[in-house]
Amino acid sequence: MKKIWTLCAALLSVATMSVGQTKTTCCSRPTVGAGATEAFAMLATNEDFSGGHDAPLPYTYEGQGEMIEFKTTDGQTAKAFEIKSNVRSDKYLFVIHEWWGLNDYIKKEAATFANELKGVNIIALDLYDGQVAGTPDEAGKLMQAVKSERAEAIIKGALLHAGPNAKVSSVGWCFGGGWSLQTALLAGPKAVGCVMYYGMPEKDVAKLKTLNTDVLGIFATQDKWINPEVAAQFQKDMAAAKEKVTIKNYDADHAFANPSNPKYSKEFAAQAHAATLDYLRKNFKLKG
Repeated sequence: MKKIWTLCAALLSVATMSVGQTKTTCCSRPTVGAGATEAFAMLATNEDFSGGHDAPLPYTYEGQGEMIEFKTTDGQTAKAFEIKSNVRSDKYLFVIHEWWGLNDYIKKEAATFANELKGVNIIALDLYDGQVAGTPDEAGKLMQAVKSERAEAIIKGALLHAGPNAKVSSVGWCFGGGWSLQTALLAGPKAVGCVMYYGMPEKDVAKLKTLNTDVLGIFATQDKWINPEVAAQFQKDMAAAKEKVTIKNYDADHAFANPSNPKYSKEFAAQAHAATLDYLRKNFKLKG
């Protein structure tokens, strides 16, 4: 949700570090062996990307919820922030943090969803294994250090924690937006919803064909990084996979839904949040 600097320029910079290396743009398919999440993580090597972030202001969350620990599929354990529904429920919303990690701002977002989605358990996943960044340099290193195998093991562990009858939706922003889509892919038949805010879409049509849910993609027309071309290509790829995606384009800039961002748009952020709630309530089949 923090300001993300030029994806296209960053990927181009990384791709042209050595002479003769093939150029890559944000709109192209990833190189062999590199997926959507790896392509996004490449941004951490770019100084413009890291230098374009202001450190988050101090904030302490003191509301409902608790940290939990669960087993992961790689034989380790992971932690997450959980707010249980006040009634027994197999409905879960997985919240995926931005590049700063699972900080108190994300816990606040989780609490907001808990208050708005009655009857849904909220789990804010920690893909950084307990590490939280306080500076752009730290955040860049943490994001770059994320291994897909470990992140997937954490998500799979959370799915097991939710239980065999769980109905799971996911939501995330930027770094978390891409992982929200990956969560829906990993959830298989448990997946009932996926919201991705200006995150890197999956470009492998074969993978998209395995989705068990439709997707709500929220993008910004002034976004120079996860730009309208990226959103349009995602729509084409989903059509090729015969999967449903709803694209919501707002006349705003990247990270427009983040109140701490200079490009924050109160109006469009409210509209996007309302669309997210409508989508989640419908997919969870909530009353009211």
